[in-house]
Amino acid sequence: MGQKSRDVERARVSVALVFAVHGAVTGTFVTRIPWIQDHLALSPGRLGLALVMPAVGASLAMPLAGRMVHRYGGRAAVRGLLTLWCLCLAVPALSPNLPSLCLALFLYGATAGMADVAMNAQGVEVEERLGRSVMSGLHGMWSVGGLVASGFGVLAAHRQTDARLQFAVTAAVLALLAQVVCAGLLDVRPAADEQAPPRFALPPRAALTIGLVGFCAVFAEGAAMDWSGVYLRDVTGSSAGTAAACYSAFAATMAAARLAGDAVVRRLGPVRTVRLGGATAALGGLLVVAAGTPYLAIPGFALIGIGIAVVVPLAFAAAGRAGTNPSQSIAGVATITYTSGLVAPAVVGGIAQAGSLTVSFAVVTVLVAALVPSAHALRQRPAADRERAQGLEPAA
Repeated sequence: MGQKSRDVERARVSVALVFAVHGAVTGTFVTRIPWIQDHLALSPGRLGLALVMPAVGASLAMPLAGRMVHRYGGRAAVRGLLTLWCLCLAVPALSPNLPSLCLALFLYGATAGMADVAMNAQGVEVEERLGRSVMSGLHGMWSVGGLVASGFGVLAAHRQTDARLQFAVTAAVLALLAQVVCAGLLDVRPAADEQAPPRFALPPRAALTIGLVGFCAVFAEGAAMDWSGVYLRDVTGSSAGTAAACYSAFAATMAAARLAGDAVVRRLGPVRTVRLGGATAALGGLLVVAAGTPYLAIPGFALIGIGIAVVVPLAFAAAGRAGTNPSQSIAGVATITYTSGLVAPAVVGGIAQAGSLTVSFAVVTVLVAALVPSAHALRQRPAADRERAQGLEPAA
């Protein structure tokens, strides 16, 4: 194995660990949300307002990530943004009231989103140099990091550890890990004559199409994450313990599918993989809609998790190949997908209010079924076609 091959393999391991650290920050935070609610005596409505702010911050800040990668290079951008986000973990628990919590979560989401774009751009570069799919596995490592960190969070909550202390210690440890794991990343830099991307810009046309594919998957993910437990309790009459186990089944199957997804993508290609995933998720949605007992609903949610698991990683990979500036294209797709995650829980709740949760998940089923015909947006196109999609070269 030559030196270049060893460097790329080292970068693959490094970027996988970067994804795990990124996931660990999220996994740490979500387990202590009840502590924050109790500490500030927030009503469900006020807490819901605060929890919207990370997605708002991410959506607004993501377009800036491409410019940072261009200015500082891929390695330095990932290291700086990931470290900053790890440190931001400590801030929400220190907030004395709702306005300061909203501001803290806005900054938390902004740094999370920019780090997300930069590390996915690094993942796309590693995938291109390796010549094989690795993006699904990278997102699987994100899920693993989140699951491991959430385990520590559950333990801290069980021992009634003050979240201010837990977040401060965890933030310091993860920030240090971020410095270490980023050392092996590729130092990707723009060509000397490459123009810097604008601070804010609409996603290119190709990224919009790819982003809509990701939108469908993330909408289903957000709906299942936030509403699966309520669905089991209210629609199937399950116990609280069974309802909680439903989310665990959904999250575990998603993580497992992502870790195994690269092997499937190498065999079937991204388009056929997403079509198969869309069909699988639609079957799961039908089980959920038809479920009268938890024994149908839980496998249904698990199938949704399996079906949508690799869609977002493949969408980011396709965005990275969609034009001359991978970071800008990935930022466009990430903005669309984060927006989907932002609106999904509210839309599902609104439909349930007007009709029922069963109708809400019928809509989710239609969206995941739409992955089957729309998967062609993720096909790998020749360089000339990508340039035309960006508007850089007139069509013949």
